[in-house]
Amino acid sequence: MSEFVLIQVGQCGNQIGNALWPKILSEYDVSITKNSAKLQNNGTGLCQDSFNSFFHVPSAKQNNGYNSLHELINNKVKARAVCIDMEDSVVARYRTGILKGLFDEKCLVTNYPGSGNNWAEGFCEHGPQYEEKIFNSLRHSVERCDSLHGFLMMFSTGGGTGSGLGTYTLNRLTDVFPKIERFVSCVYSTGTEDVITSPYNNALSTHQLLENATCVFPVENRCLLDIAMRKYRNGLMGKSEKITQFHSTDDMNSSIVDMLLHLTSGSRFRGSLNFDMNDISTNMVPYPKMNFLSSGFNHIVNVNEKNTVSKRHKEELFVASFSRSNQLIQVDPLAPKSYLLGASLIGRGEYTITDLQAHIEKLQNKAKFTAWSKKSIRIGLCSVAPKGQKIALFSLFNSTRMYNLFEHLYKQFNSLFKKQAHIHHYAKINNFDMEFFDECKESLQNIMQKYREIEVSVPMNIPRLKPRLT
Repeated sequence: MSEFVLIQVGQCGNQIGNALWPKILSEYDVSITKNSAKLQNNGTGLCQDSFNSFFHVPSAKQNNGYNSLHELINNKVKARAVCIDMEDSVVARYRTGILKGLFDEKCLVTNYPGSGNNWAEGFCEHGPQYEEKIFNSLRHSVERCDSLHGFLMMFSTGGGTGSGLGTYTLNRLTDVFPKIERFVSCVYSTGTEDVITSPYNNALSTHQLLENATCVFPVENRCLLDIAMRKYRNGLMGKSEKITQFHSTDDMNSSIVDMLLHLTSGSRFRGSLNFDMNDISTNMVPYPKMNFLSSGFNHIVNVNEKNTVSKRHKEELFVASFSRSNQLIQVDPLAPKSYLLGASLIGRGEYTITDLQAHIEKLQNKAKFTAWSKKSIRIGLCSVAPKGQKIALFSLFNSTRMYNLFEHLYKQFNSLFKKQAHIHHYAKINNFDMEFFDECKESLQNIMQKYREIEVSVPMNIPRLKPRLT
């Protein structure tokens, strides 16, 4: 099975990791309590076939079955993760908290006092300063892989460490590991947070993402908050989700965690029509830099109830997967002016090819496609459903309505930049060039123009050549 190295950068990236790793352990039927009875995995063979995707298991321990976190630590099993933050508060929990011992000390990179909510400080100062230490940690993790599939990065674009040091690391990954896929899940701020400089940080980091990421799976805080409120109103914020000691942003991070588990499911588990992560860029990114993908699935799932698998239930999951309210970013794939450049449907659990083919026909009738992309729909079947469910459907869309995100970023950036407000905080950082601002502004303008050109393009109707009569 494919192996991933997770790179968690900044406070947000590591908080997502705090919520992700307990759910990964739960998905593999590994209890985080010290004394646990042997759990049943229903014959799926999860630990034997796919456990190595996220964990390094010593060669002598490969055939061992693990039922608890205590057993993992005793057998020196380590998470395939590099945790980076320029302050120690969040990463320190991996040294002292409930997951103590699961993470390799060589892969924890920290500093004090942080990057000051300044992209330039993270990219131009901390990047070169900590590059050797970061890439020694990455090489340590890579050398432990037998079949490295890709890097999966998590960070926020609104602060300083996540946006600056995160994109610096991404930039250097392009040079050091050019043939390894670079997937990024980044969180965009709404613009109403207490970080005044977030419009600059968002724009500067987006430019780097467009240039260096294989695929980007953006998430917006405003969408996460709406989803969390809906789950709360439906009574789905029970104790079952509080399986880790870090409670600060669990409600919002749980949606990101579910997205990442869906996204990597085809690379980790068996399926009759499996969907590997390297299929995404090939099928979903038609032009360079059009690598931002929206994701959607049904968030309102009560794991305490047995889901009834019926045709109606599958139809509800399909409708939920492209519903605007279930997208992790404010993009409506079926908006009147939206054109799909590519789509992917991943069925998990008790799904069949016939089910997905029926969904494809409905999607082709509901959505607008360009003249060349109507058949650009990739499907995948993963035999393992999410924990506590019998069935799930996950969707990815490359839509021209991603224009809305870049327009939102551009307006926020320009409102500050045209007044030259807070520019001096960036200009004072060594190696920061004012051309960085011009480059990211131009980058946002270019990508918006490309989406606009596709929306207004008209297919050429070239008549057949007729034989010339003599």
